[in-house]
Amino acid sequence: MFFGIMGGLELGSFVPGQRLVEADLATQFGVGRNSVREALQRLAAEGIVELPRHRGAVIRRLSLQDTLDVLDVAERMTGLLARAAARGSGDRAHAQALRAAVQALAGAGKAEKAEKAERAERTRPGEAFSGARRHFYRTLLEMGGNRELRRLFPTIHMPVVHAQHRLASLQQMRLADYRRIAAAVLAGDPDEAEAAGAAHVQNVRAAILAGQPG
Repeated sequence: MFFGIMGGLELGSFVPGQRLVEADLATQFGVGRNSVREALQRLAAEGIVELPRHRGAVIRRLSLQDTLDVLDVAERMTGLLARAAARGSGDRAHAQALRAAVQALAGAGKAEKAEKAERAERTRPGEAFSGARRHFYRTLLEMGGNRELRRLFPTIHMPVVHAQHRLASLQQMRLADYRRIAAAVLAGDPDEAEAAGAAHVQNVRAAILAGQPG
C-alpha cells in the first residue's frame, strides 16, 4: 500500500491535500485496517502524509518555500547520485541497463505524447513514463553502489513536488535531462555527471517558479 500511494501521487490518483480514509484505502488496496495504519505511519515518518489529531491522514501540501527546500536537497543528492553512478560505467551490465532505461523513457514518452494527441484533456504524466523514470533512478543507484545514498535518495519528497506542480513542460524537459545525465555517466565523467544531475533539478526549479502566478 505504501508504494501504491507513492505511485498514485505520480499518476495523479492521489493529490496533495487529499484526506486518506482508512476504510477506503483498505478496500482500494485489498488489505486490512492494520496494514493501512502501518503504511500511513510510514508515510508520515517520511513526511509524505500528515496525521493531525482527530482529523485522519492527509497528504502533505507543500508551500512554495517547502518546494524550494526539497529542490535544494534534491539538487545536491541528484548530482551526487550521478557522480557515484559514473564510477560504475565500466561495468558492461550496468552500462547496458542504463542504456535500456533511457530507451524505455524515450519509448514511454513517445507513447504518451501520441495518447495526448488523441485525448487533449489528459494532462497528468502516465504510468509508463513514471515507471520508466523510477527504473532509471534505480539503475543509477545500482551503478553507484553507495548503500547510504540508496537508503536516503528515495526519501526526497520529489513525488509530492511533481504531484503538486503538474506542468505540461516537465516531462519532455525531464527526458532531455535524463539523456544528458546518462551520457555523462556512460562516458565515465563524474564531474560532468554531477553537473548534469544538479542541472536537472535546477531546470525543475526554474519551470516551477516560472509557473507561479505574477
